[in-house]
Amino acid sequence: MKTTDSKKETTTSKKEVSAPKGATKAKSDAASGLTELFEDGLKDIYWAEKALTKAIPAMTKNATSADLIEALNSHLTETEEHVTRLEKVFEIIGKKASAKKCDAMAGLIEEGKGIIEETEVGGVRDAGIIAAAQKIEHYEIATYGTLRQFAETLGLADAVKILAQTLEEEKGADKKLTIIAVDAVNLEAAETD
Repeated sequence: MKTTDSKKETTTSKKEVSAPKGATKAKSDAASGLTELFEDGLKDIYWAEKALTKAIPAMTKNATSADLIEALNSHLTETEEHVTRLEKVFEIIGKKASAKKCDAMAGLIEEGKGIIEETEVGGVRDAGIIAAAQKIEHYEIATYGTLRQFAETLGLADAVKILAQTLEEEKGADKKLTIIAVDAVNLEAAETD
């Protein structure tokens, strides 16, 4: 933006960006700014977290490791809190909490169901459940890390704190799953070979 004295023009405009040759044409409702991209990301992870409140119990029912069951139940409680926190972030930005189907999470949940169906009950299935759960955690870590950074760039300090707290819990869940896998479940699964 140029601002000058009365003898000169004042110019305010968005920087025009032409699409690279062969680029995908944006939808009519495509995000045009970081705020809209942030809101879209919130809707996406809101859907994902709500879907996980249904998917985690299915994983728990199919697990046999006491440590894995405890970790999944603990993370279910956290996931329910993540939904509530996301609703607070929506409040912070003055929007009603709404969900937009997260294709990535839907795919990860389906993959997890497939792993359960394709493995025998016991250590092998538990190892598969951990693998599926960690893919989910890694997606959430990437998403919350990105959203936290967007919030910081947008000057949304309260949202940054909320998203950072959830990010740390997702990292903690991933770490706990790794420990369970390495210390017991993977060893048990390997004994069946």
